[in-house]
Amino acid sequence: MEKIVKIKSVGQVTHDVKQFIVEKPQGYEFTPGHATEVSINKEDWKEEKRPFTFTSLNEDDDLEFTIKIYPDHDGVTEQLGKLKVGDELIVRDTWGAIEYKGPGYIIAGGAGITPYISMLRDLDKKGKAKGMHLIFSNKTDKDIIMKEELDRLLNNNTTHVITDQKDTKYTNAYLNEDFLKKEIKDLNKRFYVCGPPEMTEEISNILEKLGADTDSVQLDDQ
Repeated sequence: MEKIVKIKSVGQVTHDVKQFIVEKPQGYEFTPGHATEVSINKEDWKEEKRPFTFTSLNEDDDLEFTIKIYPDHDGVTEQLGKLKVGDELIVRDTWGAIEYKGPGYIIAGGAGITPYISMLRDLDKKGKAKGMHLIFSNKTDKDIIMKEELDRLLNNNTTHVITDQKDTKYTNAYLNEDFLKKEIKDLNKRFYVCGPPEMTEEISNILEKLGADTDSVQLDDQ
């Protein structure tokens, strides 16, 4: 299935993250946390498909994508960064590894937070966000995506970790074994992990070493 959709608005979320509101095809449905392959409806770019997660709710009238732009890469996100209202994207069938399976810890790095935005908005709407704790790692303070909304959705049950900025307002640390050992209070909870592949693999190994049930660890690379 391929559907051409028009961009209705483009917003700036952080210095390198943009939010795209696009038309929603009739009857189009998805599970919060899931994604679709997106391409730009322009010559030379139609077949350049990239996976992006929805940050909107399934019941919203439009689709929303929150996408990190890499202007120094000659690729899809650089082109996405140039798009304007009225330009077109191509969306396809929905799929994904991430979905809500019960309360626990979300451990995300950078743009790895995006699958959880829709999930947390959905839980908040249903009054089920209690019991979720977010550990969100970024390089600098200005890289944190949608901090205010995430803090609100989780009732400030959030730990913002900054790796590359010594004068951060938040926790200057790395998501290593020592840090996670102190931060995680209950290894019987579910774990939702998404970030760069090397980070996801390392967190998975640490959780296993600490004694988390591997069946309750949900992994996805960003």
